[in-house]
Amino acid sequence: MQINAYLNFDGTCEAAFRFYEKVLGGRLIGIETFRSAGVADFVPPGWEDKAMHTALVVGDQMLMGSDAPPGRFERPQGFSVSINVDTPEEAERIFGALSENGTVTMPLGETGWASRFGMLVDQFGTPWMINCQKGA
Repeated sequence: MQINAYLNFDGTCEAAFRFYEKVLGGRLIGIETFRSAGVADFVPPGWEDKAMHTALVVGDQMLMGSDAPPGRFERPQGFSVSINVDTPEEAERIFGALSENGTVTMPLGETGWASRFGMLVDQFGTPWMINCQKGA
C-alpha cells in the first residue's frame, strides 16, 4: 500500500508542480490536461488546458495534484505536506525556497525534537512542514 497527498489548485497546478520539481528535485511524470484526457467538454471554456492530473516523483514518494474546475476549489485546510530531510542545510534551503512569496506560519528553527522545524503556506496556497530531526 502507498498513501500519497493529492493537492487541488485554482488553475495554478502546472506552475506549482514545476516549482515543486525545481525545489524538491525529483521528476515530474506528466501533466495531463482536461483536453488531453478527452474531457474538455466537462469544464468551462478556457479551462481545457488546465491540469486534470499531474504527479511529481521524489525518491520513492509521489505528490499528485490537479486543478479543480471553477466553483469547486476549496483552500487547503486541516493538513500540511510534511518534508523530512537529513541535514539542517537542506531544511533551510527547502524552507527558504517554498516560503518565497508565501506566508511563514512558524519560522524555521530548533525545537525540542528537531535541529530545524518550520511551517509555511507557499505562494500556491499549499501548507508545508519542514523537519530535520536532531542528530541527523
